[in-house]
Formats: sequence, C-alpha cells, structure tokens
Amino acid sequence: MSGKHYKGPEVSCCIKYFIFGFNVIFWFLGIAFLGIGLWAWNEKFSVFLGIIFFLELTAGVLAFVFKDWIKDQLYFFINNNIRAYRDDIDLQNLIDFTQEYWQCCGAFGADDWNLNIYFNCTDSNASRERCGVPFSCCTKDPAEDVINTQCGYDARQKPVSGISSCHLAQRVLEELLNLHGDAVLSSSLVKEVDQQIVIYTKGCVPQFEKWLQDNLTIVAGIFIGIALLQVVLVQMGRSRTGQWKKASRRKTDLSRAPLARAEETIQGRRRKVEARE
Repeated sequence: MSGKHYKGPEVSCCIKYFIFGFNVIFWFLGIAFLGIGLWAWNEKFSVFLGIIFFLELTAGVLAFVFKDWIKDQLYFFINNNIRAYRDDIDLQNLIDFTQEYWQCCGAFGADDWNLNIYFNCTDSNASRERCGVPFSCCTKDPAEDVINTQCGYDARQKPVSGISSCHLAQRVLEELLNLHGDAVLSSSLVKEVDQQIVIYTKGCVPQFEKWLQDNLTIVAGIFIGIALLQVVLVQMGRSRTGQWKKASRRKTDLSRAPLARAEETIQGRRRKVEARE
C-alpha cells in the first residue's frame, strides 16, 4: 500500500467562525426582541395600543389629504409590476387575480401593457404576444369552462370590422355614445368599442376607486370596528395594570405583616421591661 495520504478539502476556519458568530448574534437578537415583546405585553400593553391607535388615525388623515399622491404611487407600482410580469410567477398570479377580480386591464387601460417587453407594439418585438394583453384581461364567456390563455393575442391591434352587425358591439357603442354625448365617433373610440368585445378596457386604478366607493360602508365599518376593539383593549390593559399593581402591593403588605408583628412584640416587651425597672 502506498504511504501517501490524500486529504480532502478542509473547511475554512474564517467561514466556520463567521457563520457561528452570526448565529450567536441572531440568537441574542431574538432573545432581545422576545424580551422587549414580553415587556411591552406585560407592562405597557395599553400604552402601545394607544400609540398604534394614534398612528392609525394619523395614517387615515394623511391618506385622505394625500390621496392624489397615493393614487400616483399606486399607478407607478402597477406599471413597475407590469414591466416585471414574466419575471416572477407569484407577481404574475397576483396581477392576473387583480385584473380578473376587478375586471380591469393595466393601471389606467390596456395600453399600459406597452411597458412590458413581451406585449409592446414596437416593430422590433418578435414575441407572439406582441400588441396583446394577458389572458386575465379577456372578457369571460360564461359558456366556456376552459380558460383560453391565448385570448389576449393581438387584442390591441385587431382591425375594426363589422361593428354594426354585432349586437354586443352595438350595445357597447351605445354606452360609449351616452358617456361621450354627441361626440364624433373617432377612430380611437371605435377601437375602444372593438376592444371591449374581447378585453377589459378600464384600468385597475379607476376600478379600485370604484370598488372602494361601492363598498365604502363595509370598509368604514371594518376600520371603525378595529378602532373600537383597540379602544376596548386599551381600557382592559389599563384595568389589568391597575389590578396587577394592587395585587403587588397586597403581596408586599402580606410579606411585611409578620415582620411588623414581630417588631410590635419586641417593642411591647421592651416597654414591659422598662416599666418594671
């Protein structure tokens, strides 16, 4: 047998102690946060709830004052996610659910999907989804049980044809004419009529605003209920703190009682001795 020994790759001491050090740090941080949480729960429960309640009221007032800014941020948020639609499957499912639930497409309309490299209408785009939209933008046919994932292909470049012969298009056209009054039937309006047969043309931001207005009573009731619950919990926390302090004082008094009685006994004996003398 050969006397040579083959050593495998050793674990670097730096890496080993670096990982061990981080584990110890996170362990102590976990204990610290747990201790802070228990302290807040036992000692300052009502105070913390009061602070949270105040912050919620402040957030509500700021949301009302800066509603236009919030609307712009929501618009930018949706558009940024549209750009990354194919990059993350979870984000893709979230956008599809939102568009299906609110029956919308894009932030303010279907043309917002031009921001995505797969759906934009540029001549350099070689994707089959060029000038289309995701399937979640498509209007649903109750008679269809299987989802057609290709229903949005070419949805934003389909030629306008046969509008007067389509009953659905006539109904959509009447709604648009009622909305725009006696406006001239422009090519963009005709395109919108043609698109509404296949896809949703309303944006998700306006649809979200409409949903809030339609469900304002429910949303307000939920927030009021949460606020009232927090007020009740604040009062219960105060009551609990008071009871705990009373119990602590009572326990202290009981623990001092034997000493007080012993001291009284000693004082009594001293007085008797002094009286005899």
